[in-house]
Amino acid sequence: MKKIISLLLILFFGIISFDVNASESLKKTDKEWKAGVAKVNITPERHIWMGGFAFRDHPSEGKITDLWAKALALEDANGQKAVVVTMDLVGISKELSDNIRHQLAIKLQLSKAQIILNTSHTHTGPVVGNLSSAVYDLDATEQKKVDEYARKLQTNIINLVTEAFRQMKPAHLYSGNGITKFQVNRHTNKESALTGTTQLNGPNDYAVPVIKVTDSNNKIIAVLFGYACHNVTLSLYKWSGDYAGFAQIELEKEFPGAVALFFQGAGGDQNPSPRGTVSLAKQYGKELAAAVEAVIGEEMKPLKNHLSLTYSEIDLPFAGRPPTKEELVGIIKDSSASAYPSYLKREAKRFLAILDKGGSLMSSYRWYPVQVWNVGGQPIFTFGGDLTVGYSVELKHIFGEGIFVFGYSNDLNSYIPTAKMLTEGGYEVRMSPVFTTPYASTIENIIIGHAIKEAAKVGIYASSVHNK
Repeated sequence: MKKIISLLLILFFGIISFDVNASESLKKTDKEWKAGVAKVNITPERHIWMGGFAFRDHPSEGKITDLWAKALALEDANGQKAVVVTMDLVGISKELSDNIRHQLAIKLQLSKAQIILNTSHTHTGPVVGNLSSAVYDLDATEQKKVDEYARKLQTNIINLVTEAFRQMKPAHLYSGNGITKFQVNRHTNKESALTGTTQLNGPNDYAVPVIKVTDSNNKIIAVLFGYACHNVTLSLYKWSGDYAGFAQIELEKEFPGAVALFFQGAGGDQNPSPRGTVSLAKQYGKELAAAVEAVIGEEMKPLKNHLSLTYSEIDLPFAGRPPTKEELVGIIKDSSASAYPSYLKREAKRFLAILDKGGSLMSSYRWYPVQVWNVGGQPIFTFGGDLTVGYSVELKHIFGEGIFVFGYSNDLNSYIPTAKMLTEGGYEVRMSPVFTTPYASTIENIIIGHAIKEAAKVGIYASSVHNK
């Protein structure tokens, strides 16, 4: 009997000890991960020119949904900080991105490696700064509106990030992947020929990556999620976050008090299909939100309290040389049936002005951003431009299906086609930032090879991750 009582006492105190240790462990975890989240309305306050489609011929006329910028700030056990900023915009230029990151370096001592600036690529958002203003031949009045919006946006983003860090508190992070299938590869499928029974061609990446952030009471405070699909369900003259905006609205209804942040993946050659109505945009938003909710409803991978970050800019070569003055003059004057469209002729005029002032045109794109984060065991790869889905497919083949791939981050310079696409031709491969030449066929190997090197710097290796 004494032995039994002794065993019961040992078990009793052992349970107490376990509970105390578990509680201490939880408190320790709470102290180590910190997270803060904030959002700001970035809907233009007046009618200005809209970006995304070259056919635009007048400013906006109204609003379907507000546009938002949102920030998720993180700090690990060692005091390493990072922030993800998501924006309901078609994109931001390198100039604006550099300005924002420079100001954040001064104000918050954040390096480029610590900042992700991702845009949803909605085509019912405003023209932002000089990103695509040449496309629309804006007069002085309209250009002034665009410039003023860009300046205000920059201030808003800096204040937003500052507020997210001010809101930091103990947190837990979890990751997982869901799935939804409304994307269609527009490079390998002709949209006008698609029917309900058409056999669709790939490649595709239907993954819905999710990071859930909870506070010390396990209440969800932020949901970071993505999808690889052009945000082009709508083409109206009204502000809208498109399907990604509706998905965020749905999730913030489902999880009151939480902020839902959407990031655009490698969707450069993916479209929602069919498209064209607000009802369809809402449908896709609800489908995407449901996929996120399904991930959150199941057991997710807890992320360790450690951030490791890297960032670099690499040189992407062009297939041909930049145009000469004589070639640009010929392009501008050409009125034949095969002439360049008017928006590219305006670009030719801009290039010609550079040469007339003694400047030179780029012969490669020397500032392409490649960024890799290891968020407590969750690999995140980010790239600039309209990244096409083949990059995500290849990176997942190398590193495993669980990685997250962001496109449209830190710089929207051009479409980024794969080597295979470059041999096939088509809309996404015709031009680099110098519109008279596509990229060289080597850019895929350059980008993937550099991503592998950057990943190794933060403890992400092809063999270890892929074999798990």
